[in-house]
Parts: sequence; C-alpha cells; structure tokens
Amino acid sequence: MTKTDRRPLVGVLALQGDFSEHEARLREAGADTRQIRYASQVADLDGLVIPGGESTAIARLTEEGAAVIFATVKERILSGMPVWGTCMGSIFLAEEIKGSAQGRLGVMSIKVRRNAFGPQKKSFQCPLAITGLGEPFPAVFIRAPLITAVGDGVEVLGVLPAELNAGASGIVMARQKNMLVTAFHPELTDDLRVHAYFLQMVAECLSRPLASAEV
Repeated sequence: MTKTDRRPLVGVLALQGDFSEHEARLREAGADTRQIRYASQVADLDGLVIPGGESTAIARLTEEGAAVIFATVKERILSGMPVWGTCMGSIFLAEEIKGSAQGRLGVMSIKVRRNAFGPQKKSFQCPLAITGLGEPFPAVFIRAPLITAVGDGVEVLGVLPAELNAGASGIVMARQKNMLVTAFHPELTDDLRVHAYFLQMVAECLSRPLASAEV
C-alpha cells in the first residue's frame, strides 16, 4: 500500500473546543482521525485540524507547560503538513491578531480581529459563496473572527456579504499553500464540502515528493 491509496490520518487538536464534531465530519468525508493532546502524536499525521474554542485558553497553554506540542505542530506545518484552523484555529494560525499579543503559532500571512460580531448571542448562520464549492455553503458563525488583511500568496476563498458585517465585507475563508482557515464552523453542519476540500489538500500533499512540500 502506498501513501496515496489509504485513508489519510488527520489529527484534531483536542486540548479544548469542538474537536469531536470535526472528527465525525472528517470520518464521514473519508479520513481516519486521531485526537491530539501530546507532541508524540503529531509525527505521522497527514494533516491537522485546529478546531474552534476559546483562543485565549489555547494561548495560555502555550505558556503553561504545553509549548512542546505547539513547537512540534509548527515544525510540521512549516515542513508542509496541511493544517486547517476553524474560528479560534484561524486566530491561532494568524501572524497578527488586531489589538492582541496573545500566544499563537503565527504561521499564516493574515491579520484577524477576534469576536468581530460580538457575544455568542449574536451567532448566526448564512449562505456563503465559497470559491470552487458551487452552491452556497450554510456557514455557522459563533463569536467569529474576521480576516481583515492578507499577505502575499494568500488566496481569499470566502467573503461575508457587506449587509451581514455592518456594511463592510469581511474575509472568512482563505488559503495559503498548505494552510486553510475558516472563521465559521463547517463541522456544525451536515455539509461535508469544506472538510472534503481540506482532505483534497491532504491528498495533494501525499501525492507529491516530500521535498516539494514547501511553505
């Protein structure tokens, strides 16, 4: 069996947040999964999902004894492993967080604004046009961030309509090579298209020589 004719192994960071929902959707979409809590579990992954949750809680973990796992995750991302951050995960991957110096991986050339829509009671769902996915996706936003700026090499895949963002459009899905971020929660719907998109990123990585997996 070669690395491309087996189900990919995708880790889901399980330190906090809605990791079980991601696991269920990934398995439905055709992956094997592993809950990731220790650095030793990362080495053989084909991809990693950093789920939604509380970004300040994850930031504290980078300073309170769990730094080894994050250093290992960062090393794997920089070596080309596909990673997908949803909601809090997108904040954790970002190079810059507006008005905050909280701990993060800082690997993706995006700037984000936390809690861009206010408290949890202002959560909402809306149809979102996503590049390459056809029909609008039923995007669920819960205390969601917005991507306010992107750097070179970042492809914008989804923009929230201006009427849902106080008259200004906002980026809510983007990709930079092996890194994907969504400000919304695809795992809270029955629509598997965004998970399938990420698994296609994983398949593309598995199908090319390791030396060409550049960030």
